[in-house]
Amino acid sequence: MTTITRTSPLGGRIVRRIGFGAMQLAGPWVLGPPKDPAAARAVLRRAVELDVDHIDTAQPYGPDVVNELIAEVLHPYPDDLVIATKVGGARDGEGGWVRASRPEQLRATVEQDLRTLRLERIDLVNMRFGVGGAEPDPVPLAEQLGVLTDLRDEGKLDLIGLSTASADVVRAALEITPIAAVQNAFGIANRTDEPVVDLCREHGIAYVPYYPLGSAFTGGPKALAADPVIASVAAKHHASASQTALAWLLAHYDRMLLIPGTSSVAHLEENLAVDRIHLDDEDLTALDHVTPVGGPSL
Repeated sequence: MTTITRTSPLGGRIVRRIGFGAMQLAGPWVLGPPKDPAAARAVLRRAVELDVDHIDTAQPYGPDVVNELIAEVLHPYPDDLVIATKVGGARDGEGGWVRASRPEQLRATVEQDLRTLRLERIDLVNMRFGVGGAEPDPVPLAEQLGVLTDLRDEGKLDLIGLSTASADVVRAALEITPIAAVQNAFGIANRTDEPVVDLCREHGIAYVPYYPLGSAFTGGPKALAADPVIASVAAKHHASASQTALAWLLAHYDRMLLIPGTSSVAHLEENLAVDRIHLDDEDLTALDHVTPVGGPSL
């Protein structure tokens, strides 16, 4: 299989544009160990074999299960591997998602990530907003980013990013500290975040879409496959509808970084094969006119 060749800046690093989102390596509802631990380990090994150099994880995945699995399989890490985590959320005793955005919680999450991942410094930490509900966070943005900049000064993290952030939040954050990446919901079926993508273009910030193939609210990959325009372009390139949607994202912004997740080696290889698909102007014009179905940002 051809390895990934397209690259893009991420802060001061250069990474391959298709990475790996590790959330699906946990058990059902992102809780507990994977159903098939051997398969999860095989996915991580195969990802690195195929030149994936950007892995996205988070302490609440398990909790801690995915971080510990990454460390078990990949530590000591390849020199070029970028590991990204998220802070701002946690799991409660019943497994629900709850806000954890107070300064002491943010610091504790980073410290826990360092322990479970067996790292001295995390390459990228994303400040995640909106976990546990859409009501405004009582903790000011400056305090939250202040903790992350302190941790950066202490050598415990390198780059700071944002997740589930509005354009106003991105602008406000840029007044406080450099932002390396924004990780929001975006895809061919849900382009409501286009203003944030445009803002990232303006400032040269990497954009990392989650729900790149839609979600349960938008019909997911089945809805993409049912769209006649996507199906036509997919057939032209001997690709699946999902691969075509991911290829559209790569073409949409030259600093778009994909982190599709899976617990299957075969599906991993299908996702990474998107690197070989180069859409032409006719393809892009057609796909740009696919009717988005929208969807929630969380």
